[in-house]
Amino acid sequence: MHDKLIKKYIPMTETIYYALCAMNNSRHGYGIMQFVAELTDNRVKMGAGTLYTMLGRLLEDELIYIVSEENGKKVYGITDTGKELLVMETVRLGKQLDNGKAVLEGRRK
Repeated sequence: MHDKLIKKYIPMTETIYYALCAMNNSRHGYGIMQFVAELTDNRVKMGAGTLYTMLGRLLEDELIYIVSEENGKKVYGITDTGKELLVMETVRLGKQLDNGKAVLEGRRK
């Protein structure tokens, strides 16, 4: 993986993180928005403009690909590179969460 992509995407924005999570199973744009809203109990809501701008960038950087296209609906999936970055970010967030818990529980001062 290119260091440029790591620098660009780690740390990830919340919307990119959840969009990549959504594309772990192929989905069309509206399906991505629904999945993210459901997964986050409506805490993260993506507007169409934000989503499609982000999808364009992720396609350009080859983190996602178009699985199929019918009747003007594109179905997106995550590439191996996208999945690698998603795993890296998930590990990073896990460590961040562990650090926060340790401080709040008084195990770290």
